[in-house]
Amino acid sequence: MTHEINIHSVTLYRLRMALNAPFTTSFGTISEKEFFVIEVQDEEGESGWGESVAFTSPWYNEETVKTNEHMLEDFLIPLLLGKPVRHPDEVSERFAPIRRNNMAKAALEGAVWDLYAKKQQLPLAHALGGEKQEIEVGISLGIQETVQDLLKQIDRYVQEGYKRIKVKIKPGWDVEVIREIRRHFPNILLMADANSAYRLDDAEHLKALDEFNLMMIEQPLAHDDIVDHARLQAQLETPICLDESIHSLEDAKKAIELGSCKIINVKIGRVGGLTEAKKIHDYCQAKHVPLWCGGMLEAGIGRAHNIALTTLSQFVLPGDTAASSRYWQQDIIEPEVTVHNGTIKVPDKPGIGYEVDRGQLEKYTVETKTYKRSLSK
Repeated sequence: MTHEINIHSVTLYRLRMALNAPFTTSFGTISEKEFFVIEVQDEEGESGWGESVAFTSPWYNEETVKTNEHMLEDFLIPLLLGKPVRHPDEVSERFAPIRRNNMAKAALEGAVWDLYAKKQQLPLAHALGGEKQEIEVGISLGIQETVQDLLKQIDRYVQEGYKRIKVKIKPGWDVEVIREIRRHFPNILLMADANSAYRLDDAEHLKALDEFNLMMIEQPLAHDDIVDHARLQAQLETPICLDESIHSLEDAKKAIELGSCKIINVKIGRVGGLTEAKKIHDYCQAKHVPLWCGGMLEAGIGRAHNIALTTLSQFVLPGDTAASSRYWQQDIIEPEVTVHNGTIKVPDKPGIGYEVDRGQLEKYTVETKTYKRSLSK
């Protein structure tokens, strides 16, 4: 039987963590991640945890760390604290009057999902309807100084057993780079991520990628486009995967109907939370569209949510959820996420299945704010 969750307080922790190595895409280079961790606590003192994936600059989408703070503080937290929650699916309904701001919504909703799963004594994966006991994962590699540097990284992660290699591309760092990768690694599962770096005028150039047997090319055209992607997909043999263009179930329906893609990357933050991600999953399962779970340089809490989502059955392609040590010297969860021969064992403890290391959390926290049901800080 489901009981109401009476959320007593919400705490925002603003963290700043240095990456082990700079990560470069067509947008730019990130060396440090600033982000919010959210703790929701009920009247019994039980905590649920979420993590926002917004960056300090609006280069992935329109959200930033500062806009997240504004939306959470002034709109979303008051909506959440307004009345008890029976099920986490109610949270997205409650947030519906607020346009977009999906990363802020997802971070808070994710904390409620964790708390709900703990109250039900269920692993989050089971609460979502997932059945896998382990998930296959790949690795995402940024643009490197030289092709040789990239080949060395690929070799390292192939040796470690990662099931798929994703490389970032952009004009001037694309066809010849992929050709060189294929010369050294003819049989690996390989995909290219363009992060919206091309235009439809580049179709002839992108067709040159068809010879390399790529799993997919991810988001080659504009971040808000599905029409030109349909025109491009009609010219390419390589499947197009959409990322930035898909913010909701409705977006996924339209893209599939138009033929804009053959694969969808689901990111919890981008689509507004686990509830919307489940809806996209169920629709894509019915339409036989393969899914995989993308990464946003998450710390451990966000990584744990990705693992739980990936246990749903239509996530048939390896996702971006690499080991904690790939990005962080020390993560904020215990134990850290580890990868063995390209797989992650799904935790079987209630909730996200990992304990938040409050010592590490405090070490990286630069600001804390707590909001109680009275809305006084």
